[in-house]
Amino acid sequence: MILRTFHFKCIVAALLLSWGISTPVLADQARIDDLLSQLKEAEPGMAERIATEIQTEWSKSGSPAMDLLLRRGQDALEAGDPGLAAEHLTATIDHAPDFAEAYSARANAYYRLGLVGPAIEDLRVALILNPQNFYALRGFGVLLDEMGRTEDALAIFRQVHDIYPSDPGTAEAIDRLERMLEGQAL
Repeated sequence: MILRTFHFKCIVAALLLSWGISTPVLADQARIDDLLSQLKEAEPGMAERIATEIQTEWSKSGSPAMDLLLRRGQDALEAGDPGLAAEHLTATIDHAPDFAEAYSARANAYYRLGLVGPAIEDLRVALILNPQNFYALRGFGVLLDEMGRTEDALAIFRQVHDIYPSDPGTAEAIDRLERMLEGQAL
């Protein structure tokens, strides 16, 4: 009987701990949803600040160790070392396979290494995990554009525009791709 009581208490403690850990994630998602709503209505200068806040929220895995690995990968990208970035980000993904931002960042590293197939796969996973990730969507649009898939790229950039309407790079891409498609129709 004592063993059953101890076992039951361990289960209850584990459930309470897991609930306590997941509660901040739910609160963060509510914050992200609020920021995404603000992003749709924001003027360009304010939108850029909101997009940065969203990126910051997406960069929180819930684990300081995974956040550190992500940061090291991002720092390596900024330092021009996509190989080292891919190593850090692969380690992040190995330990946190549901961390969408790690896939998005590793896609960037793979792209810089000329590994288009793995970059597309990482963007696919990132977007399954976080369909609102306008940075991953934009990256996917860029890859489709470079592959000559103009109509598909335009559709993706329009999705980005729906989420982040004042992003100037996206507006420029939509305009350029629409002009290209109009030229093909003539």
